[in-house]
Amino acid sequence: MATQHRMNADDRRAAIVEAAVSLFSDRGFRGATTRELAAAVGVTEPVLYRHFPTKQALYDAIIESRLRSRNTRPDDKLTALIEAQDDQGVFTRLGELILDWYLEDPRYVRLLLYSGLEGHQLSELFFARQVEVFYQHISKYLRARMNAGALRKADPTLAVQAFAGMLVHQGLSYVVFGKGSLPARRKRVVAGVVKIFLEGLKCSPQTEARSL
Repeated sequence: MATQHRMNADDRRAAIVEAAVSLFSDRGFRGATTRELAAAVGVTEPVLYRHFPTKQALYDAIIESRLRSRNTRPDDKLTALIEAQDDQGVFTRLGELILDWYLEDPRYVRLLLYSGLEGHQLSELFFARQVEVFYQHISKYLRARMNAGALRKADPTLAVQAFAGMLVHQGLSYVVFGKGSLPARRKRVVAGVVKIFLEGLKCSPQTEARSL
């Protein structure tokens, strides 16, 4: 008879988080029950509650698991491009990272959409910990480049939101609506969006004359 492997506490918690992401992304927070979640992991509900006594604890664990993943760590390539003030490289890398987020784990995208629509705090945690930090970081870079005269003056926060929005549209169209062949078109999409974005912010003699 085969010996049954018994998970330690950390492995069990990780398995519960992984099952929660899959279940919530398919059924939503209101549609999924703790009984279904416990069954998906192969434990009883009391065991589930020992690891996560409240849903809030589980939501926090889902966010923390993403913050520890390689997709949400500071990107060395992007950091180097920012330090080099390589606008083309910076926004190309950002575009790649944004689209990869949609392509690498579509479950998490659906999970956050359910969270926002159903009024769960998970989407608020994600926005505060990741989206706002992203906007602040890239807005700071854009503001410095505008002040240096490399890019024309504009609202840097609105500019980075516009850039992200073009790519988010591509990601949502693929993940939610199943439209297009985004994995095959990834490089072409990023290149096109970066060109549109930077052309719109490029300084020209006429622009500079009007700003005087």
